[in-house]
Amino acid sequence: MNYIALKGEYIMNLDLSPLFRTSVGFDRLAQMMNQAHRIDQNNASYPPYNIETLDENKYQITLALAGFTQNDVEITSEQNTLVVRGKVNNDVERKYLHRGIATRSFERKFQLADHVKVTTAAMENGLLHIQLMKEIPETMKPRTIEINSNVNAIDDKPKIVKNNVA
Repeated sequence: MNYIALKGEYIMNLDLSPLFRTSVGFDRLAQMMNQAHRIDQNNASYPPYNIETLDENKYQITLALAGFTQNDVEITSEQNTLVVRGKVNNDVERKYLHRGIATRSFERKFQLADHVKVTTAAMENGLLHIQLMKEIPETMKPRTIEINSNVNAIDDKPKIVKNNVA
């Protein structure tokens, strides 16, 4: 683990190569970790957001978007990436004595786990709420298989006793 001083702040630089030298098939995990580290460095604080767990398979991302309307925001979901973009159209030129409400353009990306889908999005009181749900396909859910004591059991197909809910 290395620490790098940048503009008076210390940034942790993780070297995970020893972990991936002994692992096979985790290339996507390494790529996601590197990408998340780069995204956090570029987009450190704007716009602020929360990620909540609402239920075992339900999540909510809330972004604070003061000064934005729903027409200024675009949400796209492609593969396992959720992208929220915002751009305010300032048609009227204004003179500010103090400007503390940032309405600059932004792009915020969230990596979604497998089988996580966006269900709804709503703008309320300057907050954008994006609802997500994890939907595991039936074929991937664990199931209990009956153990046969019959000699011919190898030729028979296994019987599913009950499906377990993941």
